[in-house]
Amino acid sequence: LFDGVYPFYPQQRKAAVFDISIIIVTVVFLTLACSFLLIVPGIRGRARLYWTLRVLLSLAAGVVIVAVQFTGDWERGWVRANTSYKSFSAAEVSADIGLHIGLAGLNVTLRGVPPRQLNETIDYNEHFAWGGDADYERSYGAGLRKGLPTPILYVAEKFRARSPCGVQQQYRSAGRYASIALWVAFCTWLLSNMLFSTPALVYGGYTLLLTGAFLILSLLSFSTVSTSLFCPIHFGPLALHTAYGGSFWLTLAVGLLCLLAGVTVVLLHHFNLDLLKTFFDLREDLAEECQEMTQVYINPRSERGL
Repeated sequence: LFDGVYPFYPQQRKAAVFDISIIIVTVVFLTLACSFLLIVPGIRGRARLYWTLRVLLSLAAGVVIVAVQFTGDWERGWVRANTSYKSFSAAEVSADIGLHIGLAGLNVTLRGVPPRQLNETIDYNEHFAWGGDADYERSYGAGLRKGLPTPILYVAEKFRARSPCGVQQQYRSAGRYASIALWVAFCTWLLSNMLFSTPALVYGGYTLLLTGAFLILSLLSFSTVSTSLFCPIHFGPLALHTAYGGSFWLTLAVGLLCLLAGVTVVLLHHFNLDLLKTFFDLREDLAEECQEMTQVYINPRSERGL
């Protein structure tokens, strides 16, 4: 306490799930989708429906592959408990305590129930990063100097490198390899879109299978953390338990979709090539080429000579 007042909280809070990077990625892909929708009326016949379905599904897969790199809900958990609010104080508050773990860090959320307690609004969202050049210990030290609420510091302390739990290195390694697999999946996604713009449709199907495989590989990489014992986080008789969050299941859905689409393209290539070319709007081009090839031009001079 400073003259009976809690320390001022000057730092801008970070959202638990969405941040500026996700907004940028979403805006970029939405711009591409809107640009395509503007030219859709110029496509004639059934090809308009096929083009719309292909492009929108492809953009949806692309935005998920990139956006989940920056989300913070690969693993999450909540608990409602009565807990001490500040250090060196016996005052307790009733609050929801949330833990959101991403590929490059974690968020700890503290929300009062009701929000207004102890003459202030209890609504905190603190981010502690460990990916890239981020220094987790520095972030934790800054939280101590600011006088963050005790529940936030208690949860964050469990993930320190020097903590007996030893889970930070596991999450750091799992997140790093999952991120690498996701970027490789994004590259194969780009390559598949290029190949689908050429007559080599089957190779686009193969690269789409690779995209799905790397997405599943990223999930397997992150799920290796669950094989180890999670450090217990107790608030009195209650414990905070985590489970896979929305980003994990969304990545799984897109990975299965890519695998299904890739298998469908490969099977159609071998068993019904005409249907595959119709879906990718290649039958008309092929028919025009065949029509041009079947036309016969006769030289009148050669005919008179014969």
